[in-house]
Amino acid sequence: MTEGLPIDNDGNYIVRIGHSPDPDDAFMFHAMTTNAFETPGYKFVHELQDIETLNKRAMRNDLEVSAVSIHAYPEISENYALMNCGASMGEGYGPMIVAKKGISIDDAKSNSIAIPGLKTSAYLGIRLCWGDLDYEVVPFDEIIPKILDDTYKSGLIIHEGQLTYSDYDLEVLVDLGIWWNEKTGGLPMPLGGNVVRRDLGDKAINDITNYTKMSIEHSLKNPEIALEFAKKWGRGIDDKTNKEFVSMYVNERTIDYKNEGRDSIRKFLQAGKEIGLISENFDVEGLEFVGSGE
Repeated sequence: MTEGLPIDNDGNYIVRIGHSPDPDDAFMFHAMTTNAFETPGYKFVHELQDIETLNKRAMRNDLEVSAVSIHAYPEISENYALMNCGASMGEGYGPMIVAKKGISIDDAKSNSIAIPGLKTSAYLGIRLCWGDLDYEVVPFDEIIPKILDDTYKSGLIIHEGQLTYSDYDLEVLVDLGIWWNEKTGGLPMPLGGNVVRRDLGDKAINDITNYTKMSIEHSLKNPEIALEFAKKWGRGIDDKTNKEFVSMYVNERTIDYKNEGRDSIRKFLQAGKEIGLISENFDVEGLEFVGSGE
């Protein structure tokens, strides 16, 4: 319960929020990070780490609130509730398998593929698309350099690499967002979501979810300030690329998954169960989204 949380000098509960150091997450949490609106009773402290590290911390029931991969959610669902806001979904785009020109899909499949983490949604996506494969886990920001130096024939890229890969003369073998869209009759590809720890109690869960939604709405209504803040986490990308990347993953669906977004998550996780990457005990149909009204 919230009584177990530390309290600051003003009597507010201190709640740690973990999110990745990327423009889209930074844009979402800008208002909460900078205290752009009041959050009575709560003081939010932000911890920035890559998504695979956040997945692992959530498995240890560590942070009160965190961004996680949808693929990782079933494994932490006993301890965390999934918010209906904060979605990262690919609307006909998503993680990409890329390689140097001249590398075929067969070439890529017959060699080890660099992936950003076993619990990332990108990995579940590539397994659904390509089946069994030989892989090595590589930090997401090292995948393109390791393709360029021929350590790997191909790699599975996420984050702003989905826009910058062409700067390195790489080609897309498969865009998993397009693949999922075509496979499901037009549904967006689930990638990331926000979770809040269940032991905080219903009031805190609902309060924190509401503040997260307010933060997203604030940035969408004040995009220039939030984009400038988000650019700090873009690893050198220019203003145009920063804006394009943020708009890909922070939009109306980030405020509310909507029915098709929730349906897509259930289909994605059910497909994961069918290939053995999601526990057969996970109740896909019973999945709840805090704040959805379902």
